[in-house]
Order: sequence, then C-alpha cells, then structure tokens
Amino acid sequence: MKIPHCARSSAAFDRQPGETLLNAESPLRPDGSGKFHPGSAGATKMSEGDPIDLALREDIGAGDVTTTLLVPDDSRAYGRILPREKAVIAGTMTAAEVFRRVDPGLKISVELTDGTAVLGGETILKIQGLARSILTAERVALNFLQRLSGIATLTHEYVEAIGKNPAKIMDTRKTTPGLRALERAAVVAGGGTNHRFGLFDAILVKDNHLAAEQDFEKLAAAIQQARAQNPSIKIEVEADNLEQVRALVQIKSVDVILLDNMETAEMREAIALGRKHNIKFEASGGINLRTVRRIAATGVDYISVGALTHSPRAIDLSLELTHVGS
Repeated sequence: MKIPHCARSSAAFDRQPGETLLNAESPLRPDGSGKFHPGSAGATKMSEGDPIDLALREDIGAGDVTTTLLVPDDSRAYGRILPREKAVIAGTMTAAEVFRRVDPGLKISVELTDGTAVLGGETILKIQGLARSILTAERVALNFLQRLSGIATLTHEYVEAIGKNPAKIMDTRKTTPGLRALERAAVVAGGGTNHRFGLFDAILVKDNHLAAEQDFEKLAAAIQQARAQNPSIKIEVEADNLEQVRALVQIKSVDVILLDNMETAEMREAIALGRKHNIKFEASGGINLRTVRRIAATGVDYISVGALTHSPRAIDLSLELTHVGS
C-alpha cells in the first residue's frame, strides 16, 4: 500500500520509532492508569498551539477507556473514511496526521486529494494497523475532515454561484480560533482566494478606524507614510458610501476599496469612479448564495464572505472498520 508523505509538524510528539501515543510510556495511554493533566511532565511533549495535539489531548485525556475495555491490544483492523453525501473534500492530510500522531505504526493512504469533488461513497483515506489506535484517532480525524470539507464545499457553491463573472470569492478573519491556517487552506481547496491572514500582513482601514480618526488629511498622510515604509504591503480602506469612495480614490497608495453593505447600483458607480485610478474593489457585508451573482455582475474584483468559515455545515463522513486478525 502506498503511503503518501505528510510533513510532520515541528510541534509533533517527540517519539522513538515504533512508539505510539497509546503505549505504556505515554501520558495519554488508554488504560486509565496514567492521568494526564495540562502542565504535568507529560504535557511538555505537547505543543500549546498545535491544533492536532490540542484536539487529541482534549479527546483522549487519560485514555480511551471504552476501546481498552473491549478491544484486545493486538487486534488489527482495516478502516476507510468515506463521505455520505456530495461534497468537496479538504483536510485529508490533517486527518492522516491525526492517525499518525496517535500511532506512527499505522499504514495510511490518502486516496483523494483536497479539492476533489465527491458524490458519496468514495474512499477518502485508508488506514491499517492496530484497531485500538484507529478507534482512538477516529473522532478527531473525522472532526477535522468534516469541518474542513464543509468549508471547501460551501466555498465551491459560492464560486459556482457567480458563474462566469471574474470576481474572486474570498474568506475573512472570521475563523475558528487556532484553526485559521487549516480553514484558509480549505477555502482554497473549494476554489476560493485568501484575504489577509491576520492583522500583521496587510493594512485594512475599517469603519471603526475611521471613527477614531475622522480627519481625512491625516488619514491620507498616514496611508502615504505606510506605503513609504513598506512599499509592498497591501492597503485597503472601507467605504460605506459614494462620498467616501470619491475621497479615497484620490489617495494614490490605496490598492483596494472595500464597499461595505452597498446596493449594487452604488457599487457600479463606485467602480466607475475608481477604475481610472487602477484601484480594485471588494464587496462585503450580508452576502449570501442568493445575492452573490448579482453582486459579482457589478464588476467588483473580490467578494468576501465570512460565512465560508463561520457558518459551514459539517459534511457527513464515516469510518468503516473491518477486523483483520491479531
């Protein structure tokens, strides 16, 4: 069985070959005799910020008491993860890494790459090895996979909804705390485009910033200074009305104007004002699958949709397990 390479996080457990997360030396062993508490000596092997490690610690705790009670420690099994509905798959390597973190001895094959559209019933992952390890990792792996596939699926629906309009569907910072990198990757898997990652990699002047600094000349001077200090940084400013757009297009250092909750007629007029200044436009606010095509038809360059990451429906997935002996 071909096992695809999955880069290990630098925050992964420090384990020797053949050592599993469930063995006698592990603070997470499933027999319940080794209590695991954050801050204990065993916890130092965990990364405080690694979402996979955090999810496993949260789920396994002192150990998988049900699996330990019912499944012999030498029992081996074959499992496969499959969708029960139409979807776009994302998070395959994350799910594979969950199984690998629990037991590096498991044989894992990723059958479908992120961005693959499925109808239901296709095999996404194959896992073979100790039944205890597969069962202990199952829920965390499925949790990541069902959420990330939900994001990719919803993103794909928005991309399809705008038809042939050239606008790009973008995510926002409305992500699950600690999962932003994974969720942004899922948006890309669904055909979308990433906005700024955080507060540090682009300037986005929003309405609350403008409320704090209402002097337009000071705002323009600050933007020009930011451009002089960092020529490559993206600078975007929010506008709620056409009067603000008329003022913003005069600032040479503005790259993008965000049109917040504007009617489509206003959007068209705003875009006409900015095109000769080589400014791009982003539409945002209250956008859904019923309105996105009409908004895309205005000629905006980007459409940001918070719902991609804050309101996706989890995809229905399951792991089918077959006993293969001891």
